[in-house]
Amino acid sequence: MAWTVRRPASKVDLLPAGGGSDGLPPAVPGTVYVRGAGGGIRVAPDAGFEVVFGRCEPDVHVCVGPDDPYVSRRHGVIRHEGGRWVLRNLGALPIRLPDGRMVLTGHEVALPVAYTPLFIVGPEHEHLLEVRIVTGPPAPGAPARQEADTREPAGHPLSALERLVLVCLGRRYLRPEPWPQPLTWAQVADELGRLRPGEQWTAKRAAHIVTQTRKRLSARVPGLLEEEIPPPLGNTLNHNLITALLATATIGPSDLRLLDEPDPRPEGCAG
Repeated sequence: MAWTVRRPASKVDLLPAGGGSDGLPPAVPGTVYVRGAGGGIRVAPDAGFEVVFGRCEPDVHVCVGPDDPYVSRRHGVIRHEGGRWVLRNLGALPIRLPDGRMVLTGHEVALPVAYTPLFIVGPEHEHLLEVRIVTGPPAPGAPARQEADTREPAGHPLSALERLVLVCLGRRYLRPEPWPQPLTWAQVADELGRLRPGEQWTAKRAAHIVTQTRKRLSARVPGLLEEEIPPPLGNTLNHNLITALLATATIGPSDLRLLDEPDPRPEGCAG
């Protein structure tokens, strides 16, 4: 069966391959850019236009995974609804969001007004679909993004003690190890006790410090409170805290020096 793809109207423009998410043509706030490896499309929020993506290039607006038979011919759609852009998965494979959530077949999720890399998760390959929703026009006289100075993420404020405990708790993530999990409180207390033998480290003290940090950051970071997570909790709260700190560069591999461990990145890549 062949699907018919509507030809873009005046508020819809095709984008060539290459160029990435920077240097995109200007657009009104709320405009969405959707890109695959072979090009993409720009759609204004009031265009009444549904972006279709998937494996079969003639039948979609954005081609993703053209050589992967596990990707559906029409794997998903992105449409403007209720003042927001909504992703709906039509394919058999899940679509992974940056925070690790999976959008399963038949499910949909509102996309944030930001840059969002989406991954179609196959058994052999993952395929990237880039989505950017415009927040507003660029500031007058702003330098091109490619030429602008590199910005440091703001991160979250941590005391020296909090940083020490959190780096120890998340050591496996910073190395990095495959499928990392937070250390147990006993392991944290044991490591810090050997590192600082005069400070009387216990599992209870380590847990108290991290719990207070979670509560303090919960106003700006979702998924850090028990009432937000369905049971069983397991390591979920600590995992969410560590990944949030990593995503904002609040902690990084260079912090392993606090544990007298070397930065695992190759020399010259630590900046």
